[in-house]
Amino acid sequence: MSQKARMGNIASAVVAAVRDLRNSKAPDVESVSDDVRIDGKTCLVTGANSGLGRAAAIDLARRGGNMILACRPGRAEVCDEIKQASGSDTIEMVEVDLADLRSVHRCCDQLKESGVSIDIALLNAGLMAPTSRQSAQGFDIMFAVHFLANRVMIDRWLTDSVIRPAKQGEEPPRIVFVSSESHRSAEAIDFDRLGEYAEYGIKESMQHYGLSKLVLCTYATELSCRLNQNESTEVAVHALCPGGVATNIARDAPALLKPIVSPALRLFFRSPEKAIAPIIYLCCAPDAGTTTGMYLHLMNHKPVSDPAAESVNGTKLWEASEAMVAKFRDAV
Repeated sequence: MSQKARMGNIASAVVAAVRDLRNSKAPDVESVSDDVRIDGKTCLVTGANSGLGRAAAIDLARRGGNMILACRPGRAEVCDEIKQASGSDTIEMVEVDLADLRSVHRCCDQLKESGVSIDIALLNAGLMAPTSRQSAQGFDIMFAVHFLANRVMIDRWLTDSVIRPAKQGEEPPRIVFVSSESHRSAEAIDFDRLGEYAEYGIKESMQHYGLSKLVLCTYATELSCRLNQNESTEVAVHALCPGGVATNIARDAPALLKPIVSPALRLFFRSPEKAIAPIIYLCCAPDAGTTTGMYLHLMNHKPVSDPAAESVNGTKLWEASEAMVAKFRDAV
């Protein structure tokens, strides 16, 4: 792929995100004030080693959360760094490679054996692969990380009572997915070839990223319905798009463009510390714990796309991925 094509793909994503931020409506939800506490609640954050996940973990720890940082192997220093940044000592780490379902099951085994009960699960980890890559089990890596690993973890947590649906009078646990508005421009999910690996280059990477986020939003919608079939909320399931964030996305830019892309991201995008407002709202705001199925774009309520909201698609996704989950559960 030429540098011109690489630049065009990156530039298109940057321009769209900048336009998104500049054209955003006035917020219809308010940021959670610093005095809102979650003392004693156990919070698990995936991808807590950098970017949004790190900023959110620090904020939740400052609010009194007992933090579990689920990070890729080799990030041992992150635990001490977040302790220092938050002033909290109730922080521990579990290692997990979300691109390998064996690692996901080992992490779930560890949580089960330690008797953990999660009150807030922030499923934030993600990537935008510049070219096609396979997961350890042969799936497209963005499909594996953004959806399949989350499906496996939540299945295990519910089965192992690591997440316990609320009984009458109890406060529901929360599951919050970090998704993307790119799910609206994705092509329809091909359920016959769900997650199947196919080679693609940088020019098509955003299409596959958007598709993986459409799968995630469809799953979040279906999960919310399945866990809350009565009038009461037993598990609050929400999703969000944080908008453009100045993270380490520039690592995938061509070497000659990095000196241009990195300053542009810092200039036009928000810092992770500012971009976590919708995350903290869904994790901590009292009203986000009494209902389910919210989707926030920045700090505004929006419906997910029609395909993501379609119950037929949710059922198809659930059934197709259930076979994957079962197959690799037996293989571990």
